[in-house]
Amino acid sequence: MVNLRLRTRLPAMSRKIRIILALVFFTLITLLFLDFTGTAHAWFGWMAKTQFLPAVLGLNVAVVVILLLLTLLLGRVYCSVICPMGVLQDIVAWLGKRGKRNPYSYSPAKSWLRYGVLVAFVVLLLAGFTSIAALLAPYSSYGRIANNLLQPLWMWGNNLLAYFAERVDSYAFYSADVWLRSLPTFLIAVFTLLAVGYLAWRHGRTYCNTICPVGTVLGFVAKFSWLKPVIDTSKCVNCGLCGRNCKAACINTKEHRIDYSRCVACMDCLENCHVNAIHYTHPKRKDTSTGDRKVDQGLRSFLALTSATAVAAVAKAQDKKVDGGLAAIEDKQIPNRLTPLLPPGAWSAQHMAQHCTGCQLCVSVCPNGVLRPSGNLMTLMQPEMSFERGYCRPECTKCGEVCPTGAIQPVERSEKSAIHIGHAVWIKKNCVVLTDNVNCGNCARHCPTGAIQMIPIDPKDEKSLRIPAVNVERCIGCGACENLCPARPFSAIYVEGHEAHRVN
Repeated sequence: MVNLRLRTRLPAMSRKIRIILALVFFTLITLLFLDFTGTAHAWFGWMAKTQFLPAVLGLNVAVVVILLLLTLLLGRVYCSVICPMGVLQDIVAWLGKRGKRNPYSYSPAKSWLRYGVLVAFVVLLLAGFTSIAALLAPYSSYGRIANNLLQPLWMWGNNLLAYFAERVDSYAFYSADVWLRSLPTFLIAVFTLLAVGYLAWRHGRTYCNTICPVGTVLGFVAKFSWLKPVIDTSKCVNCGLCGRNCKAACINTKEHRIDYSRCVACMDCLENCHVNAIHYTHPKRKDTSTGDRKVDQGLRSFLALTSATAVAAVAKAQDKKVDGGLAAIEDKQIPNRLTPLLPPGAWSAQHMAQHCTGCQLCVSVCPNGVLRPSGNLMTLMQPEMSFERGYCRPECTKCGEVCPTGAIQPVERSEKSAIHIGHAVWIKKNCVVLTDNVNCGNCARHCPTGAIQMIPIDPKDEKSLRIPAVNVERCIGCGACENLCPARPFSAIYVEGHEAHRVN
């Protein structure tokens, strides 16, 4: 009797444990994108590095091996517990099926679509179109949703608390600027949320099992997992409840088969089975009714080719491993830079393009408002630097600390000031010294490396006004001069980026 009760309760317990772990992972990863103070990253920053695709691009072999072994042992628990986009689909699907009885039904796997998308994804990565491939990446897609849609709401709530706290002489909160960093990235985030949300609302895990390249790769591995949901045909009464409640649409109740490549180990089928005919266990070798054992030879060859291509991609990645008040307050405009500025630790435009998935984690954590998503098609959604709202402070290394793919390598505070990411360029026609006939020197006064010196316009006149002269060899491209220049709307001095960074 005790054993019977235990076996009855285990399915429900397994599902509850999975849901609790999924909500914990989802909440903490979301908090990484919402928290603009950096507190969450000190404790939970490692969770971003546990995502599959960032680990592959960052050549984090340990994480990749652990996730593959986890899949071989338990099935696609990564998709139902660790991946935030997967958990988001579960939340939307749960909301969509409320009040509906048996909302789903079995559908054959669309293998041609799944593997076609995977091949296209790998080809885009190999061809260097990482920003376009990132549109399909689950973690990065969720990051864009969190950064562009959820973080503004979070910051508005914080600003509201700061407003009321100030009224009672409390400074427990401080206001933060809320602004649109990139319209294209914002629109992509909105479209992604609507598309994935609609599919999850109507059809459950459709995105996960037909479009997501990570889901396809782990689905292939999950076919060989040790533990799986197994249908006991001797107990099954053919009620069909498991199949009609499976959000992955992977249970063929007529043939008592489960497509393990699409099963995300959510444990819903175990709880919905009223006769305890489904168990999460290791299937017997002779029992061919518990899953689809037929492996198409053409598909096997296709997957072998895909795996070889993915290995080549990894090998390729390894080889390329207003101060002063001299002008009216007016919003600054972005100068026309010939070469985009990349943060210290990115090292080169080539390195950034090959590793960055545009997840926006570095953008969300930047305390100085320097990073924002690129609008260029070739580097779409990847971070660029601009100094209208702040400059890259020598003591700040947050972007490299949080990057999960290694696109921005961590750098020590002591070595950051030795990394040259660009150089300052003086624009004579914009300088207030010449336009307003006043002394300024703001750029030289705030240059942390002393790369800007003020020289007289007329060397023979001791009272001559002074203009800035830039020592390109000493300039590191931090942007302090551009940000603090009083000239509006364009600064009289701006920073031009370097294709490859250099270190003194």
